[in-house]
Amino acid sequence: MLASVLAAVSALSLTEPLPPASDPGATPPPAAAAERGVISYPPSFFADVGPSTALEMVQRLPGFSFDRGAAVRGLSGSGGNVLIDGEPPVSKNDSLEEILRRIPVSSVLRIDVIRGGAPGIDMQGRTVIANVVRKSSAGLKGAFVWTMWPISDGRFFYGPRGEVQWREGQRLVELSFVIGKGPQDMAGDGNRVRVDANGNLLIRSKIDNDAQGSRRWLVGAYETPLAGGRLRLNGAYIGGDADGEYYDDIVFPSVSREFQYFSEDRSQSELGLRWNRRAGPNQLDLVAFQQWNRTDNYARFDSPTLTRLFQNEKDVSETVGRIHFRRTASPALNLEAGIEGALNTLDSTTSLRINSGLVPLPAANVTVEEQRGEVFAVAAVRASPQLAFEFALRQEASTVTSSGDVVLEKSLSFTKPRATVTWSPFESLQVRGRIEREVTQLNFDDFVANNSVTQTGAVAAGNPDLSPMQAWVGELALERRFLKSGVFTVTLRRSELKDVIDRAPVFLGSVVADAPANIGDGWRNEVQFSLSAPLDGIGLRQATLKAQLSLRETEVTDPTTGRPRPISAVQAFGPPPQISAVRESEWELRYAQDLPRLRSTWGFDIFGPYIDRFYRLNEIETLKSEIVILVFGEWKWRPDLSLRVELQSLRRDTARVRDVWSGPRNTAPLLYRDFRDLQYDGAVQFRLRKTFG
Repeated sequence: MLASVLAAVSALSLTEPLPPASDPGATPPPAAAAERGVISYPPSFFADVGPSTALEMVQRLPGFSFDRGAAVRGLSGSGGNVLIDGEPPVSKNDSLEEILRRIPVSSVLRIDVIRGGAPGIDMQGRTVIANVVRKSSAGLKGAFVWTMWPISDGRFFYGPRGEVQWREGQRLVELSFVIGKGPQDMAGDGNRVRVDANGNLLIRSKIDNDAQGSRRWLVGAYETPLAGGRLRLNGAYIGGDADGEYYDDIVFPSVSREFQYFSEDRSQSELGLRWNRRAGPNQLDLVAFQQWNRTDNYARFDSPTLTRLFQNEKDVSETVGRIHFRRTASPALNLEAGIEGALNTLDSTTSLRINSGLVPLPAANVTVEEQRGEVFAVAAVRASPQLAFEFALRQEASTVTSSGDVVLEKSLSFTKPRATVTWSPFESLQVRGRIEREVTQLNFDDFVANNSVTQTGAVAAGNPDLSPMQAWVGELALERRFLKSGVFTVTLRRSELKDVIDRAPVFLGSVVADAPANIGDGWRNEVQFSLSAPLDGIGLRQATLKAQLSLRETEVTDPTTGRPRPISAVQAFGPPPQISAVRESEWELRYAQDLPRLRSTWGFDIFGPYIDRFYRLNEIETLKSEIVILVFGEWKWRPDLSLRVELQSLRRDTARVRDVWSGPRNTAPLLYRDFRDLQYDGAVQFRLRKTFG
């Protein structure tokens, strides 16, 4: 495969420079766009809304749900579902959300929603993707934002951010910074009750819990023509810390206090490079990426009878290179091929002390290295204006070595085919199907012990001897468009899982640890409903409602009891991996209405309750979050000056329930049940934005 890619590259007549992605001539007429499955939204479509950034435009796209991507190793599968000038950003720590927030509306030519694929577009394995196409007009543009966060408990946070963009001809310079602190809305005050198996009261207490975090970001990018193509260099330094205090004042059966404190200091830096060149129907992309991460974790627990101290220092680095060749063989056939190689390293040191005694931990001090390579080929075929197919084949191979507490070396290899079909029998109706073998990337955080230490004495250990979880996925989506900008979509998805990564017990002498492990096969079913509807028909002028509902079922065999159960909320699957992928249900409502006479916009976001459940050797932990409501209003005093006010997390209630057995759950009796109810009474955020240029 690599030889064929290099041969094709050498055959290119690289005499035609890559035209700017923002070339207005690239916008197809409406009929052609519909035939190709591309719907273009110019800035005039959002004029009544008055957005300030590309992120706000993307969030208003009819029938489109923004996905910021996943923090996985490598470049394949790490990007979200938004491209910029037809390309995914070469960045990870600098999130897609932040990148879109830095693009002012005045720099956007249009946003294309691509359904099923389009010539020259890397769909990243997705069936729907958005592409932000920027203007090429010269000049200096920027913005300064000042944010203030009064919290209901008396804390006060604030922070500035600034961004500037300068373009002259084909050269572009971008700079931005962010400094500030903010609250953790999962922390709050409340009550704790512990009862035994018969419901008898064991403990009653009052909880005072505060947590917050800060960030220091400096990001820059430079674009210029080079060697007949276009070069983009980007770099970022992202520093931050988080800390929290947890006071548990016990009033029954006797008066005492338990105290927990945690802190995390994180330093991240990255460099990215992309060079692309188009010569007639051919396009070549060369990508390189390097990142360095350092994390220091500290957690302490004190009670009248127990002191526990956990510390971890972790250094992670990643080096990635990618060659991607595309050819538009005909209006009905697009071909792609490429290769990606990556080197990942982890060096972690962990210690746990209980009452001044050092406790051994599995995989406490390890050095891990992974060498991974992947070759791929893609063919996109448009059989007719209404029918399109995509066929892809990826071959992945890797070698993982570990030294220190765990010494091992193993090689892994996976073949990952994918086939998609898009059928548009009418302009207002589209059906999309996908069959794919997905393979999750191993999470280095699973390789080392972490600070999820419970009061039962069990610890969260690491396990470098993991295999990636695999899934055969079948997906069917039906999209129906109505009125001017209404969209309704229903998606059905079935996943057959192999080597599910969940928690399993690890025994080290007298210590019983909880560690990630491959626990066997399983399955997941999911149905998702999405609606975006204008509300003019019911008298709410210039108002839009967006709603989404996800229902899921999962099943795997419990390694402790040997019986079927849902998958723990510790490792998920599919693009992108995230904990919410195993929640049984999630829903959200987003309402926004424009008030042109008042030069204002107002609305609300409502996020439904959800449950995360964790299964361990002698414990089942359940985290519950109740409904979260955010109300906002934005007033544009002048076109270049706006004030946004948000009432955040109005009365957010979270609960933690721990069912603890005296031994393994399959043989021992239930020891106690512990309830903790925490209330976060919300915050008010003021955001003043001044733009120029």
